[in-house]
Amino acid sequence: MPPERRPGALRVAIATQDLKNLNAHFGSARRFAVYDVTPAGWSFVEAVEFEDISNESGTQRTEGDDRITPRVRALKGCHLLFCLAIGGPSAAKLVTAKIHPIKVPHPQSISDVLWRTQGMLRKTPPPWLRKVLAGAGLRQRKPSFDDED
Repeated sequence: MPPERRPGALRVAIATQDLKNLNAHFGSARRFAVYDVTPAGWSFVEAVEFEDISNESGTQRTEGDDRITPRVRALKGCHLLFCLAIGGPSAAKLVTAKIHPIKVPHPQSISDVLWRTQGMLRKTPPPWLRKVLAGAGLRQRKPSFDDED
């Protein structure tokens, strides 16, 4: 069971091989670094580790060899997942579990991902993030015409 989320925090998982950078595909990540992010900052929650990873060859595994479900279960309680790549069936399972997958085109530091996420929470979040926040029970004030960017 994941640690309790900080009140008002968005729980974010980042696919990583080294706990320093977003540098892994969903199916080949050895670890997921999990953080609680608020407009004021972020805090490390836990590192979820996996031994059974894909080789990123693009070949399908045999029927009944399900690596995805345990990963989705382990990320329960997260709202966003950042990764370099993710297949359609994996993304669908995450969405069903109310985890929004976000593909990032190039490796980058985890702190850069967290800074950008925090920045989106400080300003008027994009529509997709407002939907995630509403589904997570996190209140966001409604944008006004008087708001500055």
